[in-house]
Amino acid sequence: MFRNVFRKSNLCFRSKRLSSSTASEASSSSSLIMAVTATFGTYMLADFLSNFLQHPTQKLRSPTQSLANSTFFFTQMDYGYLNQFIGRPVDQAFWNTRTQHIIGVAACLAVTDHASQVAFAKYLGKTLCFAKSPAAFVAHTFVFIFTGVAVYVAGDAALNPTVSNDKRMDVFLENTYCTYVGTNTAWFEPYVSPVLARVAGSAIAASWFGSSLLPATLAYTTVKGVGWSDWGNQGLNDHELRMNGLMKGSLEE
Repeated sequence: MFRNVFRKSNLCFRSKRLSSSTASEASSSSSLIMAVTATFGTYMLADFLSNFLQHPTQKLRSPTQSLANSTFFFTQMDYGYLNQFIGRPVDQAFWNTRTQHIIGVAACLAVTDHASQVAFAKYLGKTLCFAKSPAAFVAHTFVFIFTGVAVYVAGDAALNPTVSNDKRMDVFLENTYCTYVGTNTAWFEPYVSPVLARVAGSAIAASWFGSSLLPATLAYTTVKGVGWSDWGNQGLNDHELRMNGLMKGSLEE
């Protein structure tokens, strides 16, 4: 009988302990989800802004003159379904557009960024910090960017309906190589905030803009620009080439 009483008491104690542990885990999970979501939003904005650095003549809204006569003054980017809201024709609503890239890459990077931070923190036995562990942080930067973009590339190669089945592996391998080339240019990302602190002050460097958005925007720019030669009139999809009068069958607004 005493054994049963002790067992019941022990079960109650364990139940309370598990409840407390469960609540703590739930709170931790909620915080992680919020952090990943915030990172996702930051990376989407960074990708969008990087397009202006890669294609500095682009304008958000199209002018009224014909496309053929305005090629030298701006570059029209293809945002798929959203084109109709900025006065541009829609070809593909989502696939092969800048919008697909903005959403897809940001989602993958947000997950791999936080997963890599957790993995490196467990390996180091402390929170990952560039000031205290610069080499590990640079390694983390390469790992999460390459892994995240590679996951996106794999998903695009497997699911994109505009890619024929016999070309999917070729598309995956080609873009994975581009990912590797581009990722090697992002080594500087952890140094952006410290350099900004020297130039503009620690307050700006420690802000969301200085510590997250600016480094991510610059990294997006070099990874896409170098990895896929996405500069100026290079790296444009077929619809962007037509919109800008660079391919036969140019569209007229």
